[in-house]
Amino acid sequence: MTVHVRRGGTDGPALVLLHGLGATGDVWLDAARAWPGTWLAPDLPGHGRSSPLPGYTFDALADALALVVPVDRPVAVLGHSLGGVVALALGSGRSGPSVDVVCGLGVKVRWTEQELAKAAELAGRPSKVFATREEAAERALKVAGLWRLVPADTPLVDGALVETSEGWRLALDPAAFGVGAPDMAALISASRARVVLAAGDQDPMCPPAHLLAAHPEGVVLPGLGHNAHVEEPAALAPLLTRLHAALVG
Repeated sequence: MTVHVRRGGTDGPALVLLHGLGATGDVWLDAARAWPGTWLAPDLPGHGRSSPLPGYTFDALADALALVVPVDRPVAVLGHSLGGVVALALGSGRSGPSVDVVCGLGVKVRWTEQELAKAAELAGRPSKVFATREEAAERALKVAGLWRLVPADTPLVDGALVETSEGWRLALDPAAFGVGAPDMAALISASRARVVLAAGDQDPMCPPAHLLAAHPEGVVLPGLGHNAHVEEPAALAPLLTRLHAALVG
């Protein structure tokens, strides 16, 4: 199992940053600058430059990412959307390393049967090959929820694309779409780490009412949508301060 990781920051408490479905760790690079310690942003299995898994469950993703979680210092894990669920799974300690605080940002907590059926359908489709990089980049941005949020030529898609002899395709393993819906109550209950949930107040995937029903102490970020860490990276500074304080306080 190969997990591609970006690292930065200075010595101190560690922050592990987990991206959402279809993205890569690159989406965290701007927001990570506000962390007063060391940080790492891996590509989830089946994404970017990380190896795929034979099957995708939240526990399987957590087990793979546990390989890169620091064990020599306090650790916070902040994940977006799918990455937020994986953060909660890491909080249980079942995957091995001890995690002190976990935060799920923009986690979709309510799923309809139609949404799950659509995800299962996408999981069964083969990777589409595009004639041009531009077409593949557009698809990658749409899958990650970043279309029209960042420029079409953004470097954020560099790690999300693969050039083949036939054209361009997404690095994303389509099978990852089939990971299913999280049991948020069970994940929160099983966490040995302190749990924080957050979402933008304009997030259609995780509206404030859903967020607060799942976790009454949820943090609502004003003026932000589903990809808050990309829309306005500096707006996450108070959230990062809260996570840091939980580690050193």
